[in-house]
Amino acid sequence: MENRAKALRNVAIFAMAVLLCLLLPSAARHFAADLFAEFRAPIDSLPSRLSDLEKFWLLHSNSKRSLIEAGRDLARLNSAYELKLRENLSLKNRLRRYEEILKVPTPEKFKAEVARVIRRDISAWWQYIVIRKGSADGIRPGQAVVYSGGVVGRVAKTTRHTATVELVSSGKFRMAAQFEGEDRPVIYQGGGASSFRSARGVVGDVPEDVRASPSEPLRLVTSPLAGSFPEGIFIGNVVELRLDHDALFKSGVVRLSKGLDNLREVSVLVPVDEAAN
Repeated sequence: MENRAKALRNVAIFAMAVLLCLLLPSAARHFAADLFAEFRAPIDSLPSRLSDLEKFWLLHSNSKRSLIEAGRDLARLNSAYELKLRENLSLKNRLRRYEEILKVPTPEKFKAEVARVIRRDISAWWQYIVIRKGSADGIRPGQAVVYSGGVVGRVAKTTRHTATVELVSSGKFRMAAQFEGEDRPVIYQGGGASSFRSARGVVGDVPEDVRASPSEPLRLVTSPLAGSFPEGIFIGNVVELRLDHDALFKSGVVRLSKGLDNLREVSVLVPVDEAAN
């Protein structure tokens, strides 16, 4: 009898909760969802922070000999990076002189905010990721997210210390793009994944005279019309284009970078004017 009474009470509580959610105004529901997201954010970032702490103590507990060897390796890497840095500085100075001669204004438009990936759900592997930086770090919805292999996606929503990024492979992701070496805009949209290990997108509104083949694939990059993205960032390769039903434009599948399935760190492109505020 007692078990039956408890079961009825649980059902009644659940029914009241559902009814309350339905009757509450949308503003109250959004407030409750945002409150829950802020509450969950520290829990999401906890495994990442514990991993950092584990690595720190692992390095701290190494023997003196292994630390000396690691120091030597690090010194060699530092020397190589120093040469690259000097080369980069020389190229920047040369570029600056050319800009002064040609009087070309080239202000920096973005500041890269590096963030670690702290959560990626199996059920939404190609839809979104959660990163360990949020509004407190100047990150806002709509900002571009990139990595060494090209476009990652766009910030969809933020909490104070985390942000959800809609991936370039998500079916909801759309942006203006162009083929490398071309200035005619096309439309890119995420296409999900044909398997767990491979993501893809779709490119449309391609002019009829553009050709692509497996032997000569076309590189799809961001367009200056893409808004929050700088021009020329790699999106994916197109190996085949077919005429649409209207026979005026072509469309095709975009093969996205394989690095998207194993993201560890990304960079959020924060506009300089927003970063200064």
